[in-house]
Amino acid sequence: MLPRTIITILMTLGLCMGSALAQQFEKKNYNYSKFATGAFSEAAVITGPAKMIYLAGIGSEDPDNGSIHHKDNFLEQCRMSWAKIKKALEANGATLADIVKATTYVTDVRYREEMRQCRQETFKGLPLPPHTFLNVVQLARPGMMFEVDIVAAVAAK
Repeated sequence: MLPRTIITILMTLGLCMGSALAQQFEKKNYNYSKFATGAFSEAAVITGPAKMIYLAGIGSEDPDNGSIHHKDNFLEQCRMSWAKIKKALEANGATLADIVKATTYVTDVRYREEMRQCRQETFKGLPLPPHTFLNVVQLARPGMMFEVDIVAAVAAK
């Protein structure tokens, strides 16, 4: 009877330890196509318990009155938006490296290269998150040329 009890206890401990190991947070970015490398990750995979952070569309709106900064200057709107995203992520215990999905909206597809430049500046030395780029007729406020929404994940505490 005693050996059977010991075996049961050891098996239970082994299962619990395996379960604890599976509970570690990890984020990995992947690319499957050559064209995407250096532009965006095609997938971000999260394992383990995570705190998810969802940021609504962020553009170059003034935080106090909503007026649009840098009208007619796409690159500066993009830079301001990413600065605001960085600040919002930090307020929630995350960084740009924790982004698992970005969706960018622009009012003119011809700003694609400027958007790419802005992203490369923003993510210098960091993995580029999975990214969807959409051209839309208009954004929330007149004068907005750029907006992005974000999903980020950090280890749950």
